[in-house]
Amino acid sequence: MRWWKALGLAGLVGVAATGAVMARQERRRRAYTPDEIRERLHARLAATPPASGGETD
Repeated sequence: MRWWKALGLAGLVGVAATGAVMARQERRRRAYTPDEIRERLHARLAATPPASGGETD
């Protein structure tokens, strides 16, 4: 095989692997219900320290 064929084949394998990883992450993200996402966001907000600055609401 010529080097450019091996390089092209390696590129295709890389693209396929990236697609597989992205599909796995998407399945994990979609597995949460809206209520679970809301609870997680509220927990993250509660865990963050209050912002220090001159901003007032």
